[in-house]
Amino acid sequence: MEPEYAIYKGEELIAMGTAEECAAKLGVTKEYIYWLTMPTAKRRLAKRKNPERCTVGFRLDDE
Repeated sequence: MEPEYAIYKGEELIAMGTAEECAAKLGVTKEYIYWLTMPTAKRRLAKRKNPERCTVGFRLDDE
């Protein structure tokens, strides 16, 4: 069973499903979806000027 992901832009849910499904909906690679869930990505996005408007990802089975 493949893990599922939830991708948000700010507080708006923009994609939910497997990495491949989310990538297809957003027009990016599945590696980018994986990257969005990594601690490094979250630290970088938190340092941005408007972090509340960033695209972030969460792996649903981690919670």
